[in-house]
Amino acid sequence: MSVIHAGAGAPASVFREISADDEEQQPAEIESLCMNCYQNGMTRILLTKVPFFKEIIVSSFTCDSCGWCNTEIQSAGRIMEQGVRYSLSVRNKRDVNREVVKTDYATTHIPEIDFEIPACTQKGAHTTIEGILERTVVGLQQEQPLRRAEDAQLAEKIDDFIAKLQRMKAGETPFTFVLDDPSGNSFVENPFAPQKDEALTVAHYRRSKEQDSLLGIESLNGQQNSEETPEVSTEDMRDEVLQFPTNCPECNAPAATNMKLVQIPHFKEVVIMATNCDVCNHRTNEVKSGGAIEPLGTKITLHITDPSDLTRDILKSETCSIGIPELEFELGMGALGGKFTTLEGLLNDIRDLVVQKNPFTIGDSSTSDRTEKLQEFGRKIDRILEGQVKAHIVLDDPAGNSFLQNVYAPEQDPEMTVEKYERSYEQNEDLGLNDMKTEGYEEEATKCGC
Repeated sequence: MSVIHAGAGAPASVFREISADDEEQQPAEIESLCMNCYQNGMTRILLTKVPFFKEIIVSSFTCDSCGWCNTEIQSAGRIMEQGVRYSLSVRNKRDVNREVVKTDYATTHIPEIDFEIPACTQKGAHTTIEGILERTVVGLQQEQPLRRAEDAQLAEKIDDFIAKLQRMKAGETPFTFVLDDPSGNSFVENPFAPQKDEALTVAHYRRSKEQDSLLGIESLNGQQNSEETPEVSTEDMRDEVLQFPTNCPECNAPAATNMKLVQIPHFKEVVIMATNCDVCNHRTNEVKSGGAIEPLGTKITLHITDPSDLTRDILKSETCSIGIPELEFELGMGALGGKFTTLEGLLNDIRDLVVQKNPFTIGDSSTSDRTEKLQEFGRKIDRILEGQVKAHIVLDDPAGNSFLQNVYAPEQDPEMTVEKYERSYEQNEDLGLNDMKTEGYEEEATKCGC
Protein backbone atom coordinates (compact mmCIF):
# COMPACT_ATOMS: atom_id res chain seq x y z
CA MET A 1 0.00 0.00 0.00
CA SER A 2 1.38 3.41 -0.89
CA VAL A 3 1.81 6.05 1.79
CA ILE A 4 -0.93 8.70 1.85
CA HIS A 5 0.19 12.26 2.42
CA ALA A 6 -1.95 15.08 3.76
CA GLY A 7 -2.24 17.93 1.32
CA ALA A 8 -3.53 21.47 1.67
CA GLY A 9 -6.73 21.57 3.69
CA ALA A 10 -6.36 17.87 4.62
CA PRO A 11 -6.28 16.57 8.18
CA ALA A 12 -3.02 17.05 10.04
CA SER A 13 -2.65 13.33 10.62
CA VAL A 14 -3.19 10.42 8.24
CA PHE A 15 -4.26 8.18 11.11
CA ARG A 16 -7.18 9.75 13.02
CA GLU A 17 -8.57 8.54 16.33
CA ILE A 18 -11.77 6.49 16.26
CA SER A 19 -14.72 8.77 16.93
CA ALA A 20 -18.46 8.40 16.31
CA ASP A 21 -18.73 12.18 15.88
CA ASP A 22 -16.14 12.40 13.10
CA GLU A 23 -18.23 12.49 9.93
CA GLU A 24 -15.19 13.11 7.71
CA GLN A 25 -13.58 9.81 8.69
CA GLN A 26 -14.72 7.62 5.81
CA PRO A 27 -13.10 4.38 4.57
CA ALA A 28 -11.58 4.14 1.11
CA GLU A 29 -13.40 1.70 -1.21
CA ILE A 30 -11.51 -0.44 -3.71
CA GLU A 31 -13.08 -2.94 -6.09
CA SER A 32 -11.17 -6.23 -5.75
CA LEU A 33 -11.37 -9.92 -6.62
CA CYS A 34 -13.25 -12.33 -4.37
CA MET A 35 -11.04 -15.36 -3.64
CA ASN A 36 -14.14 -17.52 -2.98
CA CYS A 37 -16.15 -17.14 -6.21
CA TYR A 38 -13.68 -15.11 -8.31
CA GLN A 39 -16.22 -12.33 -8.91
CA ASN A 40 -15.62 -8.68 -8.11
CA GLY A 41 -16.26 -7.59 -4.54
CA MET A 42 -15.58 -4.45 -2.48
CA THR A 43 -12.70 -3.82 -0.05
CA ARG A 44 -13.02 -0.97 2.43
CA ILE A 45 -9.84 0.36 4.07
CA LEU A 46 -9.78 2.71 7.06
CA LEU A 47 -6.61 4.29 8.47
CA THR A 48 -7.34 5.01 12.11
CA LYS A 49 -5.73 5.18 15.54
CA VAL A 50 -6.85 3.43 18.71
CA PRO A 51 -6.69 6.04 21.53
CA PHE A 52 -3.50 5.70 23.60
CA PHE A 53 -2.37 2.69 21.58
CA LYS A 54 -1.17 2.39 18.01
CA GLU A 55 -2.13 3.28 14.46
CA ILE A 56 -3.99 0.47 12.72
CA ILE A 57 -5.30 -0.35 9.25
CA VAL A 58 -8.79 -1.82 9.22
CA SER A 59 -9.76 -3.63 6.01
CA SER A 60 -13.10 -5.29 5.29
CA PHE A 61 -14.00 -7.28 2.17
CA THR A 62 -17.56 -8.21 1.11
CA CYS A 63 -18.78 -10.03 -1.99
CA ASP A 64 -22.38 -9.49 -3.13
CA SER A 65 -22.20 -12.49 -5.46
CA CYS A 66 -21.50 -15.25 -2.92
CA GLY A 67 -21.93 -13.37 0.36
CA TRP A 68 -18.37 -14.10 1.52
CA CYS A 69 -16.82 -11.50 3.83
CA ASN A 70 -13.52 -11.05 5.64
CA THR A 71 -12.26 -8.48 8.16
CA GLU A 72 -8.63 -7.91 9.08
CA ILE A 73 -6.70 -5.49 11.30
CA GLN A 74 -3.03 -4.69 10.75
CA SER A 75 -0.70 -2.63 12.89
CA ALA A 76 0.66 0.53 11.28
CA GLY A 77 2.86 1.59 14.20
CA ARG A 78 6.63 1.42 14.20
CA ILE A 79 8.62 -1.47 15.65
CA MET A 80 10.34 -0.58 18.93
CA GLU A 81 14.11 -0.78 19.31
CA GLN A 82 13.82 -3.57 21.91
CA GLY A 83 11.46 -6.45 22.49
CA VAL A 84 9.39 -6.67 25.68
CA ARG A 85 8.48 -9.61 27.91
CA TYR A 86 5.72 -9.42 30.54
CA SER A 87 5.47 -12.09 33.24
CA LEU A 88 2.40 -11.88 35.50
CA SER A 89 1.63 -14.09 38.48
CA VAL A 90 -2.16 -14.53 38.21
CA ARG A 91 -3.60 -15.23 41.65
CA ASN A 92 -7.29 -14.29 41.58
CA LYS A 93 -10.19 -13.18 39.40
CA ARG A 94 -9.04 -9.58 39.45
CA ASP A 95 -5.76 -10.55 37.79
CA VAL A 96 -7.66 -12.49 35.13
CA ASN A 97 -9.57 -9.29 34.29
CA ARG A 98 -6.39 -7.34 33.54
CA GLU A 99 -6.41 -5.76 30.12
CA VAL A 100 -3.89 -6.87 27.53
CA VAL A 101 -2.71 -5.32 24.28
CA LYS A 102 -1.42 -8.18 22.12
CA THR A 103 0.09 -7.69 18.66
CA ASP A 104 0.40 -10.23 15.85
CA TYR A 105 4.03 -10.96 16.80
CA ALA A 106 3.39 -11.65 20.50
CA THR A 107 3.77 -15.14 21.96
CA THR A 108 1.54 -16.14 24.89
CA HIS A 109 2.80 -18.79 27.29
CA ILE A 110 1.49 -20.47 30.47
CA PRO A 111 4.35 -22.63 31.76
CA GLU A 112 2.29 -24.50 34.41
CA ILE A 113 0.34 -26.38 31.74
CA ASP A 114 2.95 -26.12 28.98
CA PHE A 115 0.56 -24.02 26.88
CA GLU A 116 1.72 -21.60 24.19
CA ILE A 117 0.10 -19.48 21.49
CA PRO A 118 2.88 -18.91 18.92
CA ALA A 119 3.47 -15.61 17.18
CA CYS A 120 1.53 -14.78 14.01
CA THR A 121 -1.17 -17.40 14.72
CA GLN A 122 -3.72 -14.85 15.98
CA LYS A 123 -4.48 -11.31 14.96
CA GLY A 124 -3.63 -8.42 17.26
CA ALA A 125 -6.27 -7.61 19.86
CA HIS A 126 -7.07 -5.38 22.81
CA THR A 127 -8.59 -7.82 25.29
CA THR A 128 -8.12 -9.31 28.77
CA ILE A 129 -6.37 -12.41 30.06
CA GLU A 130 -9.82 -13.94 30.43
CA GLY A 131 -10.57 -13.09 26.80
CA ILE A 132 -7.40 -14.84 25.61
CA LEU A 133 -8.26 -17.96 27.62
CA GLU A 134 -11.88 -17.88 26.41
CA ARG A 135 -10.79 -17.67 22.77
CA THR A 136 -8.53 -20.68 23.33
CA VAL A 137 -11.34 -22.67 24.95
CA VAL A 138 -13.74 -21.90 22.11
CA GLY A 139 -11.14 -22.91 19.53
CA LEU A 140 -10.50 -26.26 21.25
CA GLN A 141 -14.19 -27.02 21.71
CA GLN A 142 -15.01 -26.54 18.02
CA GLU A 143 -13.29 -29.79 16.92
CA GLN A 144 -14.24 -31.89 19.95
CA PRO A 145 -17.23 -33.70 18.32
CA LEU A 146 -15.00 -34.87 15.48
CA ARG A 147 -12.23 -35.92 17.88
CA ARG A 148 -14.66 -37.97 19.99
CA ALA A 149 -15.70 -39.88 16.87
CA GLU A 150 -12.14 -40.49 15.63
CA ASP A 151 -10.02 -40.64 18.81
CA ALA A 152 -11.92 -40.77 22.09
CA GLN A 153 -8.73 -40.89 24.17
CA LEU A 154 -7.39 -37.69 22.61
CA ALA A 155 -10.76 -35.97 23.06
CA GLU A 156 -10.75 -36.91 26.76
CA LYS A 157 -7.28 -35.39 27.25
CA ILE A 158 -8.39 -32.18 25.55
CA ASP A 159 -11.49 -32.10 27.78
CA ASP A 160 -9.19 -32.22 30.82
CA PHE A 161 -7.05 -29.44 29.34
CA ILE A 162 -10.16 -27.30 28.69
CA ALA A 163 -11.25 -27.88 32.32
CA LYS A 164 -7.86 -26.54 33.50
CA LEU A 165 -8.28 -23.45 31.33
CA GLN A 166 -11.80 -22.93 32.67
CA ARG A 167 -10.53 -23.02 36.27
CA MET A 168 -7.79 -20.54 35.38
CA LYS A 169 -10.29 -18.29 33.65
CA ALA A 170 -12.48 -18.31 36.78
CA GLY A 171 -9.51 -17.34 38.96
CA GLU A 172 -9.63 -20.64 40.90
CA THR A 173 -6.17 -21.87 39.88
CA PRO A 174 -3.09 -19.62 40.11
CA PHE A 175 -0.79 -19.56 37.09
CA THR A 176 1.87 -17.49 35.33
CA PHE A 177 0.90 -15.49 32.25
CA VAL A 178 3.85 -14.66 29.97
CA LEU A 179 3.54 -12.29 27.00
CA ASP A 180 6.66 -12.00 24.83
CA ASP A 181 6.61 -9.51 21.96
CA PRO A 182 9.81 -8.90 19.93
CA SER A 183 8.20 -5.81 18.32
CA GLY A 184 7.87 -4.16 21.76
CA ASN A 185 4.26 -3.08 21.12
CA SER A 186 2.36 -5.35 23.53
CA PHE A 187 1.20 -4.34 26.99
CA VAL A 188 -0.18 -5.84 30.22
CA GLU A 189 -2.15 -3.60 32.59
CA ASN A 190 -0.74 -2.53 35.95
CA PRO A 191 -3.81 -1.73 38.11
CA PHE A 192 -1.58 -0.27 40.84
CA ALA A 193 -0.02 2.37 38.57
CA PRO A 194 1.86 4.57 39.18
CA GLN A 195 3.13 2.26 41.97
CA LYS A 196 5.11 -0.86 41.14
CA ASP A 197 3.19 -4.10 40.66
CA GLU A 198 4.94 -6.86 42.62
CA ALA A 199 3.17 -9.57 40.61
CA LEU A 200 4.18 -8.14 37.22
CA THR A 201 7.70 -8.29 35.80
CA VAL A 202 8.60 -6.30 32.67
CA ALA A 203 11.87 -6.98 30.85
CA HIS A 204 13.20 -5.36 27.67
CA TYR A 205 15.68 -7.29 25.55
CA ARG A 206 17.63 -7.18 22.32
CA ARG A 207 16.07 -9.18 19.52
CA SER A 208 17.78 -12.23 18.05
CA LYS A 209 18.37 -12.69 14.32
CA GLU A 210 15.39 -15.06 14.16
CA GLN A 211 13.11 -12.46 15.76
CA ASP A 212 14.37 -9.76 13.38
CA SER A 213 13.57 -12.12 10.51
CA LEU A 214 10.06 -12.66 11.93
CA LEU A 215 9.51 -8.89 11.97
CA GLY A 216 10.87 -8.51 8.44
CA ILE A 217 13.79 -6.26 9.42
CA GLU A 218 16.64 -8.75 9.01
CA SER A 219 17.67 -7.31 5.66
CA LEU A 220 17.73 -3.80 7.11
CA ASN A 221 20.08 -4.82 9.92
CA GLY A 222 22.33 -6.96 7.75
CA GLN A 223 22.32 -4.87 4.59
CA GLN A 224 25.79 -3.94 3.41
CA ASN A 225 26.36 -0.80 1.44
CA SER A 226 28.12 -1.64 -1.81
CA GLU A 227 29.32 1.91 -2.27
CA GLU A 228 32.36 3.09 -0.36
CA THR A 229 31.44 5.35 2.55
CA PRO A 230 33.83 8.24 3.21
CA GLU A 231 35.41 8.24 6.63
CA VAL A 232 34.08 10.86 9.02
CA SER A 233 36.27 11.84 11.96
CA THR A 234 34.92 12.50 15.45
CA GLU A 235 36.07 16.12 15.21
CA ASP A 236 33.97 16.64 12.07
CA MET A 237 30.88 15.13 13.75
CA ARG A 238 31.15 17.48 16.74
CA ASP A 239 30.85 20.51 14.49
CA GLU A 240 28.20 19.12 12.13
CA VAL A 241 24.50 18.40 12.50
CA LEU A 242 23.69 15.28 10.52
CA GLN A 243 20.23 14.88 8.99
CA PHE A 244 18.55 11.78 7.60
CA PRO A 245 14.98 11.02 6.44
CA THR A 246 12.57 9.06 8.63
CA ASN A 247 8.85 8.74 9.36
CA CYS A 248 6.99 10.66 12.06
CA PRO A 249 6.21 8.33 15.03
CA GLU A 250 2.84 10.08 15.48
CA CYS A 251 1.31 10.33 11.98
CA ASN A 252 3.82 8.25 9.94
CA ALA A 253 4.37 11.11 7.47
CA PRO A 254 7.88 11.66 6.03
CA ALA A 255 10.02 13.78 8.36
CA ALA A 256 13.66 14.56 9.07
CA THR A 257 15.77 13.58 12.09
CA ASN A 258 18.68 15.78 13.16
CA MET A 259 21.62 14.19 14.97
CA LYS A 260 24.58 15.79 16.74
CA LEU A 261 27.47 14.60 18.90
CA VAL A 262 27.72 16.62 22.15
CA GLN A 263 30.28 16.55 24.96
CA ILE A 264 28.70 16.81 28.44
CA PRO A 265 31.07 18.45 30.96
CA HIS A 266 32.45 16.08 33.63
CA PHE A 267 30.83 13.12 31.86
CA LYS A 268 31.15 11.77 28.32
CA GLU A 269 30.01 12.26 24.73
CA VAL A 270 26.37 11.63 23.83
CA VAL A 271 24.38 11.56 20.60
CA ILE A 272 21.29 13.80 20.58
CA MET A 273 18.60 13.10 17.96
CA ALA A 274 15.55 15.31 17.35
CA THR A 275 12.66 14.73 14.95
CA ASN A 276 10.25 17.49 13.84
CA CYS A 277 7.17 16.74 11.75
CA ASP A 278 5.82 19.53 9.53
CA VAL A 279 2.52 17.66 9.00
CA CYS A 280 1.26 17.18 12.57
CA ASN A 281 3.86 19.38 14.37
CA HIS A 282 4.90 16.44 16.55
CA ARG A 283 8.35 16.83 18.11
CA THR A 284 10.46 14.22 19.81
CA ASN A 285 14.05 13.96 21.01
CA GLU A 286 16.19 11.05 22.08
CA VAL A 287 19.65 10.71 23.59
CA LYS A 288 22.04 7.78 23.22
CA SER A 289 25.39 7.31 24.87
CA GLY A 290 28.37 7.84 22.61
CA GLY A 291 30.51 5.43 24.63
CA ALA A 292 30.53 1.80 25.65
CA ILE A 293 28.76 0.16 28.58
CA GLU A 294 30.67 0.98 31.76
CA PRO A 295 32.31 -1.80 33.82
CA LEU A 296 30.08 -0.91 36.80
CA GLY A 297 26.49 0.22 37.15
CA THR A 298 25.65 3.66 38.53
CA LYS A 299 23.03 4.67 41.08
CA ILE A 300 22.51 8.42 41.56
CA THR A 301 20.37 9.74 44.43
CA LEU A 302 19.49 13.43 44.72
CA HIS A 303 17.63 15.05 47.62
CA ILE A 304 15.49 17.82 46.12
CA THR A 305 15.59 20.55 48.79
CA ASP A 306 15.37 23.75 46.73
CA PRO A 307 13.53 24.82 43.55
CA SER A 308 16.93 25.49 41.95
CA ASP A 309 17.57 21.73 42.02
CA LEU A 310 14.90 21.36 39.35
CA THR A 311 17.10 23.24 36.87
CA ARG A 312 19.88 20.65 37.00
CA ASP A 313 20.73 19.01 33.69
CA ILE A 314 20.00 15.31 33.53
CA LEU A 315 20.94 12.64 31.02
CA LYS A 316 18.74 9.56 31.26
CA SER A 317 19.80 6.69 29.04
CA GLU A 318 17.33 4.11 27.71
CA THR A 319 18.67 1.59 30.27
CA CYS A 320 18.04 3.82 33.29
CA SER A 321 15.18 3.28 35.76
CA ILE A 322 13.74 6.09 37.91
CA GLY A 323 12.48 5.95 41.48
CA ILE A 324 10.79 8.45 43.81
CA PRO A 325 10.67 6.75 47.26
CA GLU A 326 8.30 9.33 48.81
CA LEU A 327 5.67 8.50 46.16
CA GLU A 328 6.42 4.75 46.15
CA PHE A 329 7.00 5.19 42.43
CA GLU A 330 9.32 3.24 40.16
CA LEU A 331 9.66 3.59 36.39
CA GLY A 332 11.49 0.80 34.58
CA MET A 333 14.13 1.15 31.89
CA GLY A 334 12.93 1.93 28.38
CA ALA A 335 9.70 3.65 29.49
CA LEU A 336 10.74 7.19 28.55
CA GLY A 337 13.67 6.29 26.29
CA GLY A 338 16.87 8.31 26.37
CA LYS A 339 16.51 11.97 27.32
CA PHE A 340 18.75 14.98 27.86
CA THR A 341 16.67 17.51 29.77
CA THR A 342 16.38 19.13 33.20
CA LEU A 343 15.05 17.54 36.37
CA GLU A 344 11.91 19.65 36.01
CA GLY A 345 11.44 18.42 32.45
CA LEU A 346 11.90 14.80 33.53
CA LEU A 347 9.26 15.12 36.28
CA ASN A 348 6.87 16.71 33.78
CA ASP A 349 7.46 13.80 31.38
CA ILE A 350 6.77 11.30 34.18
CA ARG A 351 3.52 13.05 35.08
CA ASP A 352 2.37 13.15 31.45
CA LEU A 353 3.28 9.49 30.91
CA VAL A 354 1.46 8.24 34.02
CA VAL A 355 -1.56 10.56 34.07
CA GLN A 356 -2.29 11.74 30.52
CA LYS A 357 -0.79 9.06 28.25
CA ASN A 358 -1.82 6.03 30.28
CA PRO A 359 -3.75 3.71 27.88
CA PHE A 360 -6.28 2.68 30.54
CA THR A 361 -7.47 6.03 31.91
CA ILE A 362 -10.15 6.96 29.36
CA GLY A 363 -13.01 5.30 27.55
CA ASP A 364 -14.28 1.84 28.47
CA SER A 365 -10.96 0.97 30.12
CA SER A 366 -11.17 3.68 32.78
CA THR A 367 -12.61 3.43 36.27
CA SER A 368 -13.23 6.25 38.74
CA ASP A 369 -10.91 4.76 41.38
CA ARG A 370 -8.06 4.29 38.93
CA THR A 371 -8.44 7.74 37.42
CA GLU A 372 -8.55 9.42 40.82
CA LYS A 373 -5.45 7.53 41.95
CA LEU A 374 -3.49 8.67 38.91
CA GLN A 375 -4.71 12.27 39.23
CA GLU A 376 -3.60 12.29 42.87
CA PHE A 377 -0.16 11.12 41.73
CA GLY A 378 -0.09 14.01 39.25
CA ARG A 379 -0.92 16.47 42.04
CA LYS A 380 1.95 15.10 44.15
CA ILE A 381 4.35 15.64 41.23
CA ASP A 382 3.04 19.20 40.90
CA ARG A 383 3.73 19.85 44.59
CA ILE A 384 7.32 18.69 44.12
CA LEU A 385 7.68 20.97 41.08
CA GLU A 386 6.27 23.90 43.07
CA GLY A 387 8.74 23.31 45.92
CA GLN A 388 6.05 22.45 48.47
CA VAL A 389 7.33 18.90 49.05
CA LYS A 390 10.91 17.70 49.42
CA ALA A 391 11.66 14.38 47.79
CA HIS A 392 14.43 12.11 46.54
CA ILE A 393 14.92 11.03 42.96
CA VAL A 394 16.91 7.89 42.22
CA LEU A 395 18.50 7.12 38.86
CA ASP A 396 19.62 3.49 38.59
CA ASP A 397 21.49 2.72 35.37
CA PRO A 398 23.16 -0.71 35.15
CA ALA A 399 24.99 0.46 31.98
CA GLY A 400 26.49 3.46 33.84
CA ASN A 401 25.54 5.88 31.05
CA SER A 402 23.24 8.25 32.96
CA PHE A 403 24.25 11.59 34.47
CA LEU A 404 22.88 14.21 36.86
CA GLN A 405 24.54 17.62 37.02
CA ASN A 406 26.66 18.41 40.05
CA VAL A 407 26.32 22.16 40.54
CA TYR A 408 29.27 22.11 42.96
CA ALA A 409 31.64 20.41 40.48
CA PRO A 410 34.48 19.63 40.79
CA GLU A 411 33.65 19.58 44.53
CA GLN A 412 31.30 16.97 46.02
CA ASP A 413 27.57 17.73 46.04
CA PRO A 414 26.19 17.47 49.62
CA GLU A 415 22.68 16.61 48.37
CA MET A 416 23.72 13.99 45.81
CA THR A 417 25.30 10.57 46.16
CA VAL A 418 26.76 8.50 43.32
CA GLU A 419 27.22 4.77 43.91
CA LYS A 420 29.06 2.31 41.68
CA TYR A 421 28.00 -1.33 41.91
CA GLU A 422 28.54 -4.72 40.33
CA ARG A 423 25.74 -5.71 37.96
CA SER A 424 23.68 -8.81 38.69
CA TYR A 425 23.34 -11.67 36.23
CA GLU A 426 19.80 -10.52 35.34
CA GLN A 427 21.03 -6.98 34.59
CA ASN A 428 23.82 -8.32 32.37
CA GLU A 429 21.21 -10.46 30.63
CA ASP A 430 19.02 -7.40 29.96
CA LEU A 431 22.05 -5.58 28.50
CA GLY A 432 23.01 -8.57 26.35
CA LEU A 433 26.40 -8.95 28.03
CA ASN A 434 26.10 -12.59 29.06
CA ASP A 435 26.22 -13.73 25.43
CA MET A 436 29.24 -11.61 24.53
CA LYS A 437 32.65 -13.30 24.27
CA THR A 438 35.68 -11.11 23.63
CA GLU A 439 38.52 -13.45 24.64
CA GLY A 440 39.82 -16.86 23.65
CA TYR A 441 38.88 -16.75 19.96
CA GLU A 442 42.34 -17.85 18.79
CA GLU A 443 42.31 -20.93 21.04
CA GLU A 444 38.84 -21.97 19.86
CA ALA A 445 39.83 -21.47 16.23
CA THR A 446 42.89 -23.69 16.73
CA LYS A 447 40.83 -26.44 18.35
CA CYS A 448 38.28 -26.57 15.52
CA GLY A 449 40.99 -26.44 12.84
CA CYS A 450 39.92 -23.08 11.37
